[in-house]
Amino acid sequence: MVKVEIYTSEICPYCIRAKSLLSSKNVEIIEYRIDTDENERTKMLERTNGARSVPQIFIDDVHVGNSDDLHALERE
Repeated sequence: MVKVEIYTSEICPYCIRAKSLLSSKNVEIIEYRIDTDENERTKMLERTNGARSVPQIFIDDVHVGNSDDLHALERE
């Protein structure tokens, strides 16, 4: 089973878009809200080498990138 993690914030349209794509593929995600949990924001910054935008997506602990990167991966 593939492990998909996504760092998000509530009002981010790109987060909603990425989660929608994953949901349409019946992919279960582990979501970390950086707008409500400062610890998760810190973890995201460490895991992404300082990327501050959301969403930040990991598949099996590999950093895929943001929503645009996820959609590009889908097109491949």
